[in-house]
Amino acid sequence: MAQVGLHRTFLANIDKVLQTILKGEAGLSEDGLFEVTTAMLGTKTANITNISTNGTPIYGNNTKVDQTQAKGEPSVALDFNNLPFEIKQKLLGRISDGKGGYLQEERPQVALLIESQTLDRKNSIYYGLANGEMQENAVNVQTDTNNEVRADDALTFTSFGVDKWNGEAMKVYFSGDAKFDKAAMLADVFGGYTDGTKPDTSGDNKQPQA
Repeated sequence: MAQVGLHRTFLANIDKVLQTILKGEAGLSEDGLFEVTTAMLGTKTANITNISTNGTPIYGNNTKVDQTQAKGEPSVALDFNNLPFEIKQKLLGRISDGKGGYLQEERPQVALLIESQTLDRKNSIYYGLANGEMQENAVNVQTDTNNEVRADDALTFTSFGVDKWNGEAMKVYFSGDAKFDKAAMLADVFGGYTDGTKPDTSGDNKQPQA
């Protein structure tokens, strides 16, 4: 099935020991869940790679007869147009020195949900990654010309296996499934998230506004 667009992305920091969403000052928002909205110019790309990988070939009778099963290790190349500065530092694990400086410390566990849509825009396809780390590998700072030259927030999400998902790192959800439960999906991906007031689901199956 074809899909179109990058409708929305959601992020949260997760407690590494308890595997629950971090809220308030420890998290990314009061209820822990952070949506990258159009007010912050949204997400440009979320390129998911290494979803699956080939196992080791098994040979018998002079031919390949099987292969071992291997788990994928998805990585997501994200390009955010304008993440809030403090949110970005929290995702990366940079800690304030209290004087305007931020120093890299231990990277937090981050959960990520990416939403695309079906061709008719009536349903959503979600890619959930409940356990991973965010890194900023490079920043390309360039001079302005007669136009301003922007350096987007280019971050890489590296996933890890999730125990409750049988060690798999990614789970796919489809809102067109008769048994789809959005609240259950959010709780599944974001460490028990329960606040039903966010995100706003009124436009889930509508074409996003320009």
